[in-house]
Amino acid sequence: MDSTIVLILLQDGLLNGAIYALLGLALVLIFAVTRVIFIPQGEFVTFGALTLAFLVNGRVPGTLYLLLIAGSLVFLLECVSAIRNKLYAGLWRTALWALVLPIALYLMLPLVMHQDTPLWVSVLFSMALVVPLGPMIYRLVYQRVAEASVLVLLITSVAVHFALTGLGLVFFGAEGWRTPPFMTGQVNLLGMAWSAQTLFVLVAAAVLIGALWLFFGGTLYGRALRATAVNRRGARLVGISTIMSGRITFTLAAAIGTLSGMLIAPVTTIYYDTGFLIGLKGFVAAIVGGLASYPLTAAGAIFVGILEAFSSFWASSYKEVIVFTLIIPVLLWRSFGARHIDDED
Repeated sequence: MDSTIVLILLQDGLLNGAIYALLGLALVLIFAVTRVIFIPQGEFVTFGALTLAFLVNGRVPGTLYLLLIAGSLVFLLECVSAIRNKLYAGLWRTALWALVLPIALYLMLPLVMHQDTPLWVSVLFSMALVVPLGPMIYRLVYQRVAEASVLVLLITSVAVHFALTGLGLVFFGAEGWRTPPFMTGQVNLLGMAWSAQTLFVLVAAAVLIGALWLFFGGTLYGRALRATAVNRRGARLVGISTIMSGRITFTLAAAIGTLSGMLIAPVTTIYYDTGFLIGLKGFVAAIVGGLASYPLTAAGAIFVGILEAFSSFWASSYKEVIVFTLIIPVLLWRSFGARHIDDED
């Protein structure tokens, strides 16, 4: 192995590590606020990439139908809840994002679904199709079991993962897709040639992480999420709605997963079940961070990406085994200093 190969593998590792960092941060965010180990995070990667691929190829993405179905179910549940509790004040807001938004996107689809549409327009439209699925899944599945144990929430996440994977096969088929690159060409930086797409992914990941830092540190909703993460019961006592926190958290996680899928789709063929493996590697990074530390999660993700890149060169048949085996020493190390903590502590 010469220096050229090392530099190429480092670039590949940093590219994958940036994606794993985003997914790991989303997993840590969801677990900190809602105590949900969100295994279906990878499905948003798949849905985002395949939705964009379908749009740029002039085909109707299956997420449009999924959004219409999920939105109708959410509105139906809210109507039943409003009738039962005799509280109708917020029903119009649910109608806006669960019914009006999907119908508006359905009517706008012919304007976007052709190959002459600028890529950034297709990206924004794909985000609008996929991101609302996050709070819808929370309302349909997790809101009713929000106070259950972590084990019950984990089992629920496994069920949601299998459901979304099956829906992905139904709506997108078994064929793999790639999307056009956001940037083409090579850039000479730090004495080596970098792919412009790789630099774009790294910069986009850094910008998104910075935006999340500003959101949590400088906005009212961000501080509400931090308070809920610290103590759910205390947050409720001071008037912070844990339901609102859950919906915002799932919306952010869906946006992160969708954007991650679009960033990686130009360099990796995406199938309906590809997101599960990518999401698991983000979960490895989250485990390195103890499902609590954002900096450690980001550092662990970069390490996982570089380890995967070099493993694919030296032992490509065992690269997945090597990456996932990393969990074992991390869990052993953390178990030595662990103590039992109640869910509400």
